[in-house]
Amino acid sequence: MNLLKGLVIIPCYNEEMAIGKLLTEMKLLALPPPIEVDILVVNDCSKDKTSSKAREFGARVIDLPINLGIGGAMQTGFIYAQKNNYDFAVQMDGDGQHPPSELIKLIDQFKASKSNIIIGSRFVLKQGFQSSALRRFGISYFHYLTYLFTGKSIYDITSGFRLFDKKTIQIIATKYPDDYPEPESLIILSRAGLSFKEVPVIMRERQGGKSSIRNFSQLYYMAKVTIAMFFSNIRK
Repeated sequence: MNLLKGLVIIPCYNEEMAIGKLLTEMKLLALPPPIEVDILVVNDCSKDKTSSKAREFGARVIDLPINLGIGGAMQTGFIYAQKNNYDFAVQMDGDGQHPPSELIKLIDQFKASKSNIIIGSRFVLKQGFQSSALRRFGISYFHYLTYLFTGKSIYDITSGFRLFDKKTIQIIATKYPDDYPEPESLIILSRAGLSFKEVPVIMRERQGGKSSIRNFSQLYYMAKVTIAMFFSNIRK
């Protein structure tokens, strides 16, 4: 079997409380052959000890000189994956919401389905942490909006636990949304003719840090992403 090399990209902003435990779990993970992964922490100009903590636990680290947000941090990782010729890249949150053991489910689905993008979903089997009622409403709203634009039914549309194949990496290394990119990026990738597959995973509550989407900002998030998705859908 030919070796498949993957890059796990972990964007972090002030995650010193969670990143050590997450990286320890990654080190203990036994991946199915012929898979090997490297771990890249993209430190998005954190104000705490995220960078030194990640290095202490053996991760490769890119320190951004200014805060770019989740989109810019992830695109930095995709550029790294493209330049180093990885076969696939995985997006994983630095706050511990995505148990590394669940990564095997994404990899198995990737090997079995040959889909371009594999999305780890909380809502297929509805197990594990399900988020707040308001967030579930917003996710349901984006599910229907995405179906309207693409004809694809993706239930956990805001999931930040995703696997991208090499073809997808070539696209998102050069074009990736800046703010709250998960829903908008799926519009762009769908228009590029790429295929999607959801796989049920179990997620946890965040193990540290604070969410960037809180209180009334959730309504702002919904309005902003709706507009971004609309223009991504009509843009040439």
